[in-house]
Amino acid sequence: MHFRDMKKKLVVLTGAGISAESGIKTFRDSDGLWEGHNVMDVATPEGWMKNPALVLDFYNKRRQQLKEVQPNLGHQILADLEQDFEVHIITQNVDDLHERAGSSNILHLHGELLKVRSTKNVNYILDWQDDLHLGDVDPNQHQLRPHIVWFGENVPALEEAVYLTQETDIFAVVGTSLQVYPAAGLIDFTQPKTPLFYIDPKPAKIPNLRNSIEVIDTIASEGLVILKERLSYLI
Repeated sequence: MHFRDMKKKLVVLTGAGISAESGIKTFRDSDGLWEGHNVMDVATPEGWMKNPALVLDFYNKRRQQLKEVQPNLGHQILADLEQDFEVHIITQNVDDLHERAGSSNILHLHGELLKVRSTKNVNYILDWQDDLHLGDVDPNQHQLRPHIVWFGENVPALEEAVYLTQETDIFAVVGTSLQVYPAAGLIDFTQPKTPLFYIDPKPAKIPNLRNSIEVIDTIASEGLVILKERLSYLI
């Protein structure tokens, strides 16, 4: 490969805003309620211990909802950018819309809705398209649970996300409030001269940022149209 053929690395951190345009609701849109549920009841280990049937039903409905929505223009632009860049997507979303749009390199920080895992063996993970019920177990008869990183749990993919962020040539944040840690802290691992872009209709203020950052204050799909144009000068 000739040097001129090498693509620059573009890392994109995506959040709920990009999936919202496909019709997937987020809890932060309604004061801590996620589809009518308190997130502490359906997205924490304590909620699971208290009422696993409620948690399973909640994610079963989210799984069915996912089958009814499609990737939007924002997802498609990120997939198209692979023609000119080595694109790595770090997503806080648990849906598969990036995959369906055609993106190749996707790291799910918070797990995946279409997978389940053993409650006792974190490495026993299965693809799962249908409803999950009490009584669905691993080979050792341990209950299966959603493969979701709940509030209060470790983020296994964080180390890889930090590495990608440190090594990238360009870093973009799309559709996230930058309020959920540790994902929100990834931007701090970029190199001092790395170009930064932040797309969100209500962008958070980022204090003490080492790098200059271009804020594009609009929805994800519109912002990615603008970003694609900006990036054409960085190829």
